[in-house]
Amino acid sequence: MRSMPMSVALRMIDDENREAVSALRVQPGQEKFVDGVAASLRAAAATPAARPWVRAVYAGDVPVGFLMTAEGAEPGNGVIPWPYYLWRLLIDARHQGRGYGRAALDLLVTHLRERSEADILVTSIVPGAGSPHGFYVRYGFRPTGEWFDHEQVLTLPITRER
Repeated sequence: MRSMPMSVALRMIDDENREAVSALRVQPGQEKFVDGVAASLRAAAATPAARPWVRAVYAGDVPVGFLMTAEGAEPGNGVIPWPYYLWRLLIDARHQGRGYGRAALDLLVTHLRERSEADILVTSIVPGAGSPHGFYVRYGFRPTGEWFDHEQVLTLPITRER
């Protein structure tokens, strides 16, 4: 049984932490499944109509991952066809397997519950051996049978707590 990760938070990326967050890397062989932080930040800057929301995943005071969503993306933005899209999630190779990815998703879902129009979170994955497909399905995402570019589309309903 895994222990729960230490206090996990999503923090803004700024001049003070940008270098440390940009240095985060997935394990060798996982690069084909998720773009790195620097490329993701460039994509976010180049596509403001997708309304990118970028955050560093922290465990205590240590950056352990990166998360990027399209949050309320404008229809017809030319990049992301869904309003709420998990564009990137990566956990650094040194910190994988400790529950940080799940904790980051928990925080993201809590964040999205505050937006009344956010009823579904979409993501897409590159299929293949070593892909994050199982991680997302265990979390509750379901395959739609659709494809986005060369990636399999999965969805997660955003339910409101009562």
